[in-house]
Amino acid sequence: MQLSEQELIRREKLDKLRELGINPYPADLYPVDHTSKQVKAQFEEGKKVVIAGRLMSMRVQGKASFAQIQDSEGKIQVYFNRDEICTGEDKTKYNEVFKKLLDFGDFVGVEGELFTTQVGEKTVKVKDFTLLSKSLKPLPLPKEKDGVIYDAFTDPEQRYRQRYADLVVNPKVKEVFIKRTKLYTAMRQFFNDAGYFEVETPVLQPIPGGAAARPFTTHHNSLDIPLYMRIANELYLKRLIVGGFDGVYEFSKNFRNEGMDRTHNPEFTAMEIYVSYKDYNWMMEFCEELLEHCAIAVNGTTEATFGEHNINFKAPYARVTMTDSIKHFTGFDITGKTEDEIRQAAKGMGIAVDDTMGKGKLIDEIFGEKCEGNYIQPTFITDYPKEMSPLCKEHRDNPELTERFELMVCGKEIANAYSELNDPIDQRERFEHQKELAQKGDDEATGVIDYDFLRALEYGMPPTSGMGIGMDRLIMYLTNNQSIQEVLFFPQMKPEKKAVAMTEEEKAVFTLLKSNAPINLNALKEQSGLSNKKWDATIKGLTKNKLAKVSKTDDGLFVDIA
Repeated sequence: MQLSEQELIRREKLDKLRELGINPYPADLYPVDHTSKQVKAQFEEGKKVVIAGRLMSMRVQGKASFAQIQDSEGKIQVYFNRDEICTGEDKTKYNEVFKKLLDFGDFVGVEGELFTTQVGEKTVKVKDFTLLSKSLKPLPLPKEKDGVIYDAFTDPEQRYRQRYADLVVNPKVKEVFIKRTKLYTAMRQFFNDAGYFEVETPVLQPIPGGAAARPFTTHHNSLDIPLYMRIANELYLKRLIVGGFDGVYEFSKNFRNEGMDRTHNPEFTAMEIYVSYKDYNWMMEFCEELLEHCAIAVNGTTEATFGEHNINFKAPYARVTMTDSIKHFTGFDITGKTEDEIRQAAKGMGIAVDDTMGKGKLIDEIFGEKCEGNYIQPTFITDYPKEMSPLCKEHRDNPELTERFELMVCGKEIANAYSELNDPIDQRERFEHQKELAQKGDDEATGVIDYDFLRALEYGMPPTSGMGIGMDRLIMYLTNNQSIQEVLFFPQMKPEKKAVAMTEEEKAVFTLLKSNAPINLNALKEQSGLSNKKWDATIKGLTKNKLAKVSKTDDGLFVDIA
């Protein structure tokens, strides 16, 4: 492991602390009785407090110094006076430990009294301090000069990989996750107040059911069977309705072995709720009341900003049928049309379709391409064609449709709900049709039939409405984050590349490359100012270590970051 100069210095300080008889990682309980927020809210001159946190700044001024400590609720100023801390002849604790052996990022505990400085800042006058944990790696703290911030920790890849550092140096990031917790709490409260029961269903499942998605697979050695990580929990929750629960819900970690982008992570959180003796009309009202409640709990208002849009989650929301939506935005009426007629219409709209797509998939493509993105304010799209909804009850007024809605916000779906199909014979036929579509090549059709679920339905399931909400996407809207990675503590990423030791010449050329890539090879050589011999060694070193790559184009040789 190659250590930086700062890391080496901190390890030397670690040794010196131990030589002084100070344990840099004590096991003892530290009797904290105030947070920084409590100190400010309950401030009294002369009040004794015990606080703890990270040392984030220091202004050493001879025998008196100011510093800032950051805990879970913010920062508080502390004042160190040599003669207050070291009342006897021995001044080692201040002169050596505080001034020379402490660093930014160290955890310290402070006992002291509250006072107000001449400029009016609430401060803790330190009577004694304890090193609670020595930081061996410098925090990526931004630098400030004349009100301008330099070297802020903003690179997304570094921030996501080192979320622990991100949370320390970028306080606004922590606010996002505090709001995420508020969202879960508000939703639970809403469901619990309605009398519904939170449950848990299996993450490892013998059949990947409840949705059409590519699962992650594993093998159970003792049972000698393949198992699949959950892609949805729908079929298990419905089994509980069969078993006699009137309402059940679950915050479900789901896993889909598919693409990644700004709104998709292979591991994500969905909330699903099922309530007996209800239908999708009731669930629409329940949904809009729920989201209004959650928005207020998270932000104190029903309004939220997302990019350039101002969204209002106040109920009620607009309702538009899928047929009317497609007709409005394309002029094409899907009512009564055959699969081939819809396919030809989609091609006429410039939508890429193929022969593997069934009627439902074709309609979904038209809606996704031409309609979905137009709905900014919360809008219920209702009454989906039967082919798109194999687990949904047939519409009571039109056998070609189902009693389903999706809630659209800013052009994306955040909730999906049905009047649940509870006819076991109809459900079996729908599953079999889905299996045929999968065999035909439709990768979004369900290719495996869950016969145990069909058996459960044959025992009888009461009329039921169910709804799923994408929790990650919802919190994105409530916190104005365009990327799902910003609302996940630890988003999935490619393995981190091992650090490569570079010569000074390689570092200089790589810095040039980061600012100008791709760049003409001769231009980069000229900018580097290196001799022919050093240039050859440098470019060979960068390409050998896969830090740079050279490509031949019609305009010559170009260098890019690998």
